[in-house]
Amino acid sequence: MRYWGDLDTHGFRILDQFRMIFPHTTSFLMDRNTLMQHEISWGDEPKPTTVELARLTPDEAVLYDDLRFNRIRRNLRLEQEFIRFGKIEEAVACI
Repeated sequence: MRYWGDLDTHGFRILDQFRMIFPHTTSFLMDRNTLMQHEISWGDEPKPTTVELARLTPDEAVLYDDLRFNRIRRNLRLEQEFIRFGKIEEAVACI
Protein backbone atom coordinates (compact mmCIF):
# COMPACT_ATOMS: atom_id res chain seq x y z
CA MET A 1 0.00 0.00 0.00
CA ARG A 2 1.26 3.49 -0.89
CA TYR A 3 0.25 6.88 0.52
CA TRP A 4 0.80 10.36 -0.83
CA GLY A 5 -0.48 13.38 1.03
CA ASP A 6 0.28 17.03 1.54
CA LEU A 7 3.71 17.79 2.92
CA ASP A 8 2.49 19.39 6.13
CA THR A 9 1.81 18.31 9.69
CA HIS A 10 -1.68 17.05 8.90
CA GLY A 11 -0.43 15.05 5.91
CA PHE A 12 1.94 13.20 8.23
CA ARG A 13 -0.78 12.77 10.84
CA ILE A 14 -3.07 11.16 8.24
CA LEU A 15 -0.20 8.88 7.17
CA ASP A 16 0.32 7.89 10.81
CA GLN A 17 -3.40 7.12 11.21
CA PHE A 18 -3.46 5.19 7.92
CA ARG A 19 -0.64 2.98 9.19
CA MET A 20 -2.73 2.11 12.22
CA ILE A 21 -4.93 0.11 9.82
CA PHE A 22 -2.36 -0.66 7.10
CA PRO A 23 0.99 -0.86 8.95
CA HIS A 24 3.10 -1.70 5.91
CA THR A 25 2.11 1.44 4.01
CA THR A 26 4.96 3.38 2.44
CA SER A 27 4.79 7.03 1.53
CA PHE A 28 6.00 8.67 -1.63
CA LEU A 29 6.69 12.32 -2.46
CA MET A 30 6.55 13.08 1.27
CA ASP A 31 10.27 13.70 1.74
CA ARG A 32 12.62 16.63 2.31
CA ASN A 33 13.96 16.51 -1.26
CA THR A 34 10.46 16.93 -2.74
CA LEU A 35 9.71 19.75 -0.29
CA MET A 36 12.90 21.66 -1.06
CA GLN A 37 12.53 21.25 -4.84
CA HIS A 38 9.15 23.01 -4.68
CA GLU A 39 9.95 26.03 -2.52
CA ILE A 40 8.25 28.33 -5.04
CA SER A 41 4.97 26.54 -4.25
CA TRP A 42 5.18 26.63 -0.46
CA GLY A 43 2.11 27.83 1.36
CA ASP A 44 0.92 28.22 4.91
CA GLU A 45 -0.76 25.54 6.99
CA PRO A 46 -3.54 27.35 8.90
CA LYS A 47 -3.62 25.17 12.04
CA PRO A 48 -0.63 22.82 12.26
CA THR A 49 -0.73 19.89 14.63
CA THR A 50 2.07 19.16 17.08
CA VAL A 51 1.02 15.76 18.40
CA GLU A 52 3.53 12.92 18.67
CA LEU A 53 3.26 10.42 15.80
CA ALA A 54 4.50 6.90 16.52
CA ARG A 55 4.15 5.26 13.10
CA LEU A 56 6.42 7.41 10.94
CA THR A 57 9.72 6.19 9.53
CA PRO A 58 12.84 7.90 10.93
CA ASP A 59 13.15 10.17 7.85
CA GLU A 60 9.44 11.04 7.97
CA ALA A 61 9.66 11.77 11.70
CA VAL A 62 12.59 14.16 11.23
CA LEU A 63 10.73 16.09 8.52
CA TYR A 64 7.51 16.08 10.56
CA ASP A 65 9.42 17.50 13.54
CA ASP A 66 10.97 20.19 11.33
CA LEU A 67 7.47 21.15 10.16
CA ARG A 68 5.74 21.08 13.54
CA PHE A 69 8.55 22.98 15.28
CA ASN A 70 8.86 25.53 12.42
CA ARG A 71 12.53 24.76 11.77
CA ILE A 72 12.33 25.41 8.02
CA ARG A 73 9.67 28.12 7.99
CA ARG A 74 6.66 28.96 10.15
CA ASN A 75 3.54 26.86 9.33
CA LEU A 76 5.12 25.49 6.16
CA ARG A 77 2.96 23.46 3.81
CA LEU A 78 3.36 22.02 0.32
CA GLU A 79 0.03 20.85 -1.03
CA GLN A 80 0.30 17.77 -3.22
CA GLU A 81 -1.36 19.45 -6.19
CA PHE A 82 1.59 21.86 -6.44
CA ILE A 83 4.18 19.12 -7.02
CA ARG A 84 5.42 19.17 -10.60
CA PHE A 85 3.76 16.57 -12.82
CA GLY A 86 7.10 15.23 -14.03
CA LYS A 87 8.10 14.49 -10.43
CA ILE A 88 4.81 12.63 -9.91
CA GLU A 89 5.38 10.60 -13.08
CA GLU A 90 8.86 9.62 -11.90
CA ALA A 91 7.57 8.54 -8.48
CA VAL A 92 4.67 6.50 -9.87
CA ALA A 93 6.96 4.79 -12.39
CA CYS A 94 9.06 3.47 -9.49
CA ILE A 95 6.11 1.86 -7.73
